[in-house]
Amino acid sequence: MLEIDNLSKRFGGLCAVTGVSTKIEPCKVNAIIGPNGAGKTTFFNLISGMYRPTSGAIRLRGQDVAGLRADQMARLGVARTFQATTLFEGATVLDNLIVGHRLRTRSGLLDVLLRTRRCKAEERACREKARGALNFVGLSNIEERSAGDITQEERKRVAIALALATEPALLLLDEPAGGINPEETDGLAELIRKIATAGMTVCLVEHKMNMIMNLADKIMVLDHGEKIAEGTPAEIRTNQAVIDAYLGSDHADVQ
Repeated sequence: MLEIDNLSKRFGGLCAVTGVSTKIEPCKVNAIIGPNGAGKTTFFNLISGMYRPTSGAIRLRGQDVAGLRADQMARLGVARTFQATTLFEGATVLDNLIVGHRLRTRSGLLDVLLRTRRCKAEERACREKARGALNFVGLSNIEERSAGDITQEERKRVAIALALATEPALLLLDEPAGGINPEETDGLAELIRKIATAGMTVCLVEHKMNMIMNLADKIMVLDHGEKIAEGTPAEIRTNQAVIDAYLGSDHADVQ
């Protein structure tokens, strides 16, 4: 799905990501872990088009996409969520999702002003896609609620639904379980696995290790901007470099 070769990003004299190479496996849950300041979010910003890499290659399904803008990456099928979920608070949940599918429409200002046939057809398509995304994440019952009145866990699911409404092939989730309780975390993990089972590729950054170890098919570990390990959860759990840099000896004993 996505191949990253020797990717680096410098901010002045600081190298936030240094020579990282990896592959995001298709139709699987790929995870990125590491201590605070390890370069995880910077790495996400590079592969989603928010940052231009200083050096290195990014290939999406064989196409060189290094340096493309975030909107161009989104049109190619890369969607992402952020640590902080930002919605249009005064709009309904459904209207928030309709905005997401506008990425795939072609109507312009003239279509809107004249209420052309294309405009009406695309509005119907956007609404159907939004309802489908809400149903997929289990929130059909709150479509008419104001986005400002829903719970933190519902906001997390709405953010994922908004990304799904753009019809992505690759979904990047930045700390999707942040700020929610253990029971809600389990439910979110089930949703992420459902997304991968449906044929989408998932890559997530997350600090909740029990969730990652039970969910991910493959894990990459960053420390100080460098990749220090990569493998299955079982391999990562027993990797001494990862234990020393991040997990700690207690976690290595958790099965």
